Amino acid sequence: MSEVKLKNITKKFDQTLAVSDLSLTIKHGEFVVLLGPTGAGKTTTLRLIAGLESADQGKIFINGQDSTKSQPAQRDVAFVFQQYSLYPNYSVYDNLAFPLRSPYRKMNKQDIDKKVRDIATTLHIEDKLKNKSTHLSGGEMQRVAIGRALVREPNIFLMDEPLSSLDAKLREELRLELKNIQVNLQATLLYVTHDHVEATTMADHIGILKEGELIQFDTPDTIYNQPNSIYVADRLGSPKINIMPSHLLNIDIPENVKYIGVRPENVTIDETAQMQAHIETIQNLGVEKIISMSINGEIIRAIVRPDEFHKIHDTVKVHITRKNMLFFDKNFQRIQIKQ
Repeated sequence: MSEVKLKNITKKFDQTLAVSDLSLTIKHGEFVVLLGPTGAGKTTTLRLIAGLESADQGKIFINGQDSTKSQPAQRDVAFVFQQYSLYPNYSVYDNLAFPLRSPYRKMNKQDIDKKVRDIATTLHIEDKLKNKSTHLSGGEMQRVAIGRALVREPNIFLMDEPLSSLDAKLREELRLELKNIQVNLQATLLYVTHDHVEATTMADHIGILKEGELIQFDTPDTIYNQPNSIYVADRLGSPKINIMPSHLLNIDIPENVKYIGVRPENVTIDETAQMQAHIETIQNLGVEKIISMSINGEIIRAIVRPDEFHKIHDTVKVHITRKNMLFFDKNFQRIQIKQ
């Protein structure tokens, strides 16, 4: 595995700026996630690294070598697409073995067989090796697609929302498996998603993209607790962070603070508090409840214990500790204020 560096990469499609002056380093053995909505430039970034698109400006380094102009085959990257992209007439075994049978690799049959069976065992599909890929479930097909990338031991794995078409339970299982495999193999992996849960559960570092620009790059904890803008704060967390006008809370803050952000888990219902709210909706999730409340026309969400009893239309008192507040200016950028 190798370190991958992007330096000031820019890519346009006609008049659309897909990637804008992007600089990013994925270190050896690191799991990096690019997170953002559709059109943020996530997939284009992967395709630029793979050599499936050419950068208009900037350079791409793989394992210390300038690979900006290299052909895809020379870059030795493995790409896992959103759709399975398997050979339908091949068995699972042959799908997994296909990358190893390239004349460039010069691997003998015994080594190929061992590699295929080891990866199949790792992915829990060892009993499916004789099956045609068309006879597999969606989760099994995606395991094969991931396995076909894993057998290669490339410089970097590039994965473009590989779990998005699976049901929630299977996505959760494969997230854990994929992270464990990445750690055990010490693989360098760049993963694209719009799912914040995938990002926070798997990533060593998260890059937040907006219209082709890298807005913040940091650990999941830092992005969650110390976002540099409202845009970044909105990307992580369910339910989303509460963003309210600064005058709503009636606290002493500088004039340039226009918005205050508070995570729902930091909003408490406390009858000794001063702020009054009216309950609009209650979502009972079993392990917790999400309560949406109206405060002077603004909707604020709180996460409370499942044994707290409240009813829709109740009037309650709400407390928010100042140390849990995030402050933003009129341009939605974070302002650091001493608590």
